[in-house]
Amino acid sequence: MSRNLRHCRAAVAAVVLLAAATGAARSQARPGAPSRPNLVVLLVDNVRADEFSRGGHPYLKTPNIDRLAAEGAMFRSYYITTPLCSPSRASILTGQYGSRHGIIDNTNRSRASHELHTFAQDLQRLGYETAFLGKWHMGNDPTPRPGWDYWVSYPGQGRSTDPDLYEDGQIHKVTGYVTDLMYERAIRFVKRPRGDKPFLLYLAHKAVHPDVRQLDDGSPDFSMGGGRHVPAERHRGFYHDKIWPPAPNVLKPGQLPEGKPLLRAVLTRRALPEFQPKYGSFMEYTYSQEYIQSRAEVMLAVDEGLGILRQTLADLGELDNTVFVYTSDNGEFFGAHGLTTEIRLPYEDNVRVPLLMRYPRLIKPGIAIDGLALNIDLAPTLIELAGGKPRAEIQGRSLVPLFRGRPSSWRRSFMMELTSEEATFPWLVSASYRAVRMGPYKYIHWINVDGMDELYDLGRDPFELTNLIDRPDRRATIATLRHELARLVAESVGLGPA
Repeated sequence: MSRNLRHCRAAVAAVVLLAAATGAARSQARPGAPSRPNLVVLLVDNVRADEFSRGGHPYLKTPNIDRLAAEGAMFRSYYITTPLCSPSRASILTGQYGSRHGIIDNTNRSRASHELHTFAQDLQRLGYETAFLGKWHMGNDPTPRPGWDYWVSYPGQGRSTDPDLYEDGQIHKVTGYVTDLMYERAIRFVKRPRGDKPFLLYLAHKAVHPDVRQLDDGSPDFSMGGGRHVPAERHRGFYHDKIWPPAPNVLKPGQLPEGKPLLRAVLTRRALPEFQPKYGSFMEYTYSQEYIQSRAEVMLAVDEGLGILRQTLADLGELDNTVFVYTSDNGEFFGAHGLTTEIRLPYEDNVRVPLLMRYPRLIKPGIAIDGLALNIDLAPTLIELAGGKPRAEIQGRSLVPLFRGRPSSWRRSFMMELTSEEATFPWLVSASYRAVRMGPYKYIHWINVDGMDELYDLGRDPFELTNLIDRPDRRATIATLRHELARLVAESVGLGPA
């Protein structure tokens, strides 16, 4: 099939889906539109800061995501405090560091996640109708959590095609592509009659995570070629001939990084014969251009659906009364430092992700925000925009002051943390860390090993090629960073702003 024909099929499919979703809703503003804004959070899975057109992707076309950035704010220094799926999602929902909320890894924490106090509960108390759709990813249990009036999820990682969905109080198989299915339900939710009651729509996509069978303990099964991305049929092969140019920190398979002794030990262990039967073909795939191409093809359905959702809100007269948030839970390496999908480690490719926000009543169009922003900041931001006051135990800060310019008292440092989680990749057994970013510097302290810490000057070395930890002229800087890290660690397990 030619690329032009595939493009036509994609365009036709998008038009058909748009017509079905919006239907007769093209018309007037909804009577009694709420004075407080509606809130829409779109969370994509494992997406880097540069995996959309305006973010710098060399070939992926994302006109609807780009439009959010053009009409709102793009955060250029937005970071994840624990760059791993389950802890990051818990931090987004609670506004807390992982060491505070307790979801510290990707093992099956279904029971613990039922006990989280999320910002959805705060919004319910403020009179919002709330909906969670998609990937919960804090255990295999797909049943509703507290705080949500409408709930649609799936067991574990779910499937890209013909998934089992938990909705209407039971699990049933649904025919279709999971991204489209979630958008269809999201559109039905926003079109519900609700008078002057505002809503929260939290749509957590499976995209761009590959399809991986999940075992009972929450760990993935990569055997027998598992772990491939599944684009929508209309997008398969769309980017089959495109090339992602490697960054300066990308290594060839088997090559070890210089100046990173912990990482050299990790990658040496990863290459042991004992891991090859289960992980070998998967790791080979994650080093390939096919891996990056298929991710881009999966993103096309995310972008299409965003455009349809946006148009639905416009037809309802609610678009400019809606706060749009687009973000991710962590990034991806694409071979940087010899890593591929070891999403846990505190390097820039993984800890810095996209954050776009559109709300024309407050945010000027097309602004770029450089102030340090964190995933724990989303909860207090949305609570404030909804007219509430963040609870004392929320550790993040509302981002609202950054919309008016960087305040003089804004955050000057933050912490990243990981309690080693080797259930997925056992070669990461020694990779627990606490790290601090302060000014241009990043200091990484590996907790379980001695003499392997790392220091980078990101202002001069954005690709983290040169570890400065042994430089005599950096001893004062290291002492300052260690003191700041100790302060942040102590603060993270207590109460109050981080």
